[in-house]
Amino acid sequence: MTARTEIPAGLLADVKVYLDITWSSVTTDMKVSELILSGMAYLDEKNGAPADYTVPGAARALLMDYVRYGRDNALDVFEANNANRILAMQNGRRVAAYVESTVPPQNG
Repeated sequence: MTARTEIPAGLLADVKVYLDITWSSVTTDMKVSELILSGMAYLDEKNGAPADYTVPGAARALLMDYVRYGRDNALDVFEANNANRILAMQNGRRVAAYVESTVPPQNG
């Protein structure tokens, strides 16, 4: 799996809203951006496939919380506190892949 190097459009602004960051600061934006990229890499690895963090769902919610934990210097407890949500994200991907693999091809 290749590491992501760009944050999807609008995601930085969404994360800042989630974190109640109402000011503009190059330093803050850099720190939050690095946490977003780190979180996407971490969660993609846990998920077993790249996730879409721009749409509501488990992956996006986990990313928001990953950044919150990272900003609070508490990443050491993130996985333990969110194990059930990480498993739910993994199971959701696996179920979707299974359903997709069992749909018969359509002629036409």
